[in-house]
Amino acid sequence: MFKIRKTPREARLSEQYVTFAREYVVDLNAERAASVSGLGYLDNPDELLRRPRVAPIIKYLQAERSTRLGIKADRVIEELARIAFSNMLDYLDERGNLDLTKLSRDTAAAIQEIREDTTGGAGDGERRLILRTTFKLADKLRALDMLSRHLGLYAAEKIDVNVNISVAQELQAARKRLEIIECKPKQIA
Repeated sequence: MFKIRKTPREARLSEQYVTFAREYVVDLNAERAASVSGLGYLDNPDELLRRPRVAPIIKYLQAERSTRLGIKADRVIEELARIAFSNMLDYLDERGNLDLTKLSRDTAAAIQEIREDTTGGAGDGERRLILRTTFKLADKLRALDMLSRHLGLYAAEKIDVNVNISVAQELQAARKRLEIIECKPKQIA
């Protein structure tokens, strides 16, 4: 058996592709990865993502990281579902006040921000100190959209519109219908 040897240019390109893939996986920024790997001279760095020599490397690196971190698609979908189906009433007590003491891990996952602000209380006894808590859940619409795309719910809503009609045939059929209407004797009631 003989071995096909790469030219120096092919070897350098292969090395640059691997460097590009490794850098791309860090922050998913193709432009930055292209400049770091020495492929910054390309007009469209996103084109590299579709190249047959680069795409499998990226896919492998992402799968390797997913395995290393223990992240599975099911776990990501569960987290999206927690956000998508969160309800503000789960965080309030019977009187409508914020109550975070009885939160489960699942309901806490949907919280994006909790902030406390104080106003008033100048110290002269005239104004009361007011503590205001701002509470914000993660973006439900975005989570629902991502889940819908993953589950293929948008594909079911596609409507197939066939516009391959002959205008001449439609015009002829309309004229026939008009002739039939004009030829009918009018009935007097």
